[in-house]
Amino acid sequence: MGNVFSVSISTNDIAGCCDCTVARANYIFKLAENRVTLRTELQKLRELKNDVNRKVDVAERQQMKRLDQVQGWLSRVEAMETEVGQLIGDGAETIEEKRLRGCCHPKHCISSYTLGKKVARKLQDTATLMSEGRNFEVVADIVPPAPVEEIPGRPTVGLESTFDKVWRSLEEEHVGMIGLYGLGGVGKTTLLAQINNHFLRTSHNFDVVIWVVVSKTPNLERVQNEIWEKVGFCDDKWKSKSRHEKANNIWRALSKKRFAMLLDDMWEQMDLLEVGNPPPDQQNKSKLIFTTRSQDLCGQMGAHKKIQVKSLAWKDSWDLFKKYVGKDALNSDPEISELAEMVAKECCGLPLAIITVGRAMASKVTPQDWKHAIRVLQTCASNFPGMGLRVYPLLKYSYDSLPSKIVQSCFLYCSLFPEDFFIIKELLIYQWICEGFLDEFDDTDGAKNQGFNIISTLVHACLLEESSNTRFVKFHDVVRDMALWITSEMGEMKGKFLVQTSAGLTQAPDFVKWKATERISLMDNQIEKLTGSPTCPNLSTLRLDLNSDLQMISNGFFQFMPNLRVLSLSNTKIVELPSDISNLVSLQYLDLSGTEIKKLPIEMKNLVQLKILILCTSKVSSIPRGLISSLLMLQAVGMYNCGLYDQVAEGGVESYGKESLVEELESLKYLTHLTVTIASASVLKRFLSSRKLPSCTVGICLEMFKGSSSLNLSSLENMKHLYALTMKDLDSLREIKFDWAGKGKETMGYSSLNPKVKCFHGLREVAINRCQMLKNLTWLIFAPNLLYLKIGQCDEMEEVIGKGAEDGGNLSPFTKLIQLELNGLPQLKNVYRNPLPFLYLDRIEVIGCPKLKKLPLNSNSANQGRVVMVGKQEWWNELEWEDEATLTTFLPSFKAI
Repeated sequence: MGNVFSVSISTNDIAGCCDCTVARANYIFKLAENRVTLRTELQKLRELKNDVNRKVDVAERQQMKRLDQVQGWLSRVEAMETEVGQLIGDGAETIEEKRLRGCCHPKHCISSYTLGKKVARKLQDTATLMSEGRNFEVVADIVPPAPVEEIPGRPTVGLESTFDKVWRSLEEEHVGMIGLYGLGGVGKTTLLAQINNHFLRTSHNFDVVIWVVVSKTPNLERVQNEIWEKVGFCDDKWKSKSRHEKANNIWRALSKKRFAMLLDDMWEQMDLLEVGNPPPDQQNKSKLIFTTRSQDLCGQMGAHKKIQVKSLAWKDSWDLFKKYVGKDALNSDPEISELAEMVAKECCGLPLAIITVGRAMASKVTPQDWKHAIRVLQTCASNFPGMGLRVYPLLKYSYDSLPSKIVQSCFLYCSLFPEDFFIIKELLIYQWICEGFLDEFDDTDGAKNQGFNIISTLVHACLLEESSNTRFVKFHDVVRDMALWITSEMGEMKGKFLVQTSAGLTQAPDFVKWKATERISLMDNQIEKLTGSPTCPNLSTLRLDLNSDLQMISNGFFQFMPNLRVLSLSNTKIVELPSDISNLVSLQYLDLSGTEIKKLPIEMKNLVQLKILILCTSKVSSIPRGLISSLLMLQAVGMYNCGLYDQVAEGGVESYGKESLVEELESLKYLTHLTVTIASASVLKRFLSSRKLPSCTVGICLEMFKGSSSLNLSSLENMKHLYALTMKDLDSLREIKFDWAGKGKETMGYSSLNPKVKCFHGLREVAINRCQMLKNLTWLIFAPNLLYLKIGQCDEMEEVIGKGAEDGGNLSPFTKLIQLELNGLPQLKNVYRNPLPFLYLDRIEVIGCPKLKKLPLNSNSANQGRVVMVGKQEWWNELEWEDEATLTTFLPSFKAI
């Protein structure tokens, strides 16, 4: 390029160019040559620009930002391209003019000089740009992250109230850490993304919002890197540091900022100090929100507030389902809308299942398709498109994370019960014990405590749901389907469960399917009889409950079940047990409650391993003498609605009455749990004189005490483990006395009540029915831990807690009450004379109590808005309230029936 400006011009040329100087002549005569050179140099500059642009593009794909000097250079090159293009065009016109007019034409001489000078300067500028461009070793730099970065996520449906609760918690000074817990697929991540993105749309005082996905197998260094990307530069120098050095750097950076940390999908406790994260508190005003499937983890992390993300209510479920199915499918046939609702209900409010099923049904436009979908979802949901590939594997992470094989076995056992079935915790634990799952302890109490701990583990892992009545748990339907999927398709469990509950069966499945099975549940069907002799060498549990048509099991049916441990026939119409029940030598749990059995067969004496016997049926009128005492391993006996009567039971000398049955129960060395119905005052007296039985009694029903006008409940004081008390059909009972001091003083005036009396501290459930002459139940002040109270059909009942009780001993009844049901009490005027706090109350039902005009409520009794009040609209309209604030508080709680 240097010779562009070395121009050789002769004297003759100078003389012929209008007295131009040598320099001017040089611009003129080299114009054509310089123009060609400029075009070449411009092409080289374009090539260099393209190289630089490619480097910039690569860097920007790595979320880097181009340097300002690079952008300036690219802009100057683009300007140069435009200017040179114009010059090259002007140069062509000037040369053409020179050819036509002659080289020495004065006008041409001036224009050629001007253009030649411009071309020469552009050559020089091009050279400069080329030199600058070749020096760009670095074309882009790391972009300082934005204070909040948007997280991709689908719009939430039905999570608005939970979102509001979380956002309000963020504004509370004392709340630094919030744990969001819930079932897999319930929308925790979606909710957390919505919270993150809300920071973009609203003003806040946080310097930085940091989103990190922790995952099931957390990598602390990866977590540290993701945090550092928001507060520093994650370059090679950073990556070469030790985890401890990184923690120090993160600590120093975050200690100078007010941050909001969002940690998604946590499975185990994380040491924030090890990561370098300063714990959020009232001093630094920072916040940390994390999602998890474990309520326990919320406690382990020290969350100041734990918020459950629950399944969607029906309206929200239906809205979400319609969104993913689409109008075309829903409107394609008049019958589909109703069928679609049935399909949506099978998802039980779990957003992941709703979306999966909704997408699968979006192309289904015939009623037959929808009917088939319903059948598949109800019988074998794992075969439905997407459930076995997407939904169940996600839920199975929670199963895989359970702390032991024992807990996993206990979880899978719950799948034997039908959909939406409320499982009694204590009976479930007894079945686990009899199955051999709970072998950690030799004593019953230790095993039961372990069982309750396992239930808590499953509830806190969101794999079981606890009902409002804390005695029960239930499966979420989709979780139950996942458990059945595991037992039918997964490894060592494959084929070991045969579960066909609520399937409309009228006869048992083919016995061929029974042979290799360990657990069979045919609950809630219409099987009428069981005949034959199935060979089941491995069968340990057989559930036939709720087969309301089942009347007969043929002799020989139990012949080849040597390892059967749990047999449940509850709520069937079986009239008698076959004599070959004697073959069940391994049987440990037998439930005959609610059956039509009138007489227990003497062959039951062979059930020498039996630990749990439930005979809660009013039909039993004959128990062979010596049968109960021969079952030496019995730990729990359920005799609600049957048992201790005054007369000798039907069956003559082979049966027994009050004395022998009490004696046989007393002889049971391992008996720790007894529920019993007592039907006379004399039998009660004999029962209470026993040294063993009162302390074993957890539930007692007193009924039909003929001729007894009073009852001294202090006689039950030795029932230290009494959980449930029922009194019914005591037509002549007028008063309940109570010797509270144990000194022979019976009192119905409560002016000097002793609040330290602990007679009924274990009592949780009380039911009073058809006790026509009773005026009140003031003795309930001695049951401070009462959870459930039902009073029905007591014609003379005027008060629940009588006048005067509120004046003595500073006793406050019902502080732990959860449910109160009052039905058919025409004279009832008061429950209690003063408002009560009702810290846990969630339901009040009042029916047929026309004189009850006021409830013991004030605006502080609402239990955070969870109370539901049920009754007739006419009764509600006439209620009197403590004040306007109380009415306002409870007005939304009422449900008319």
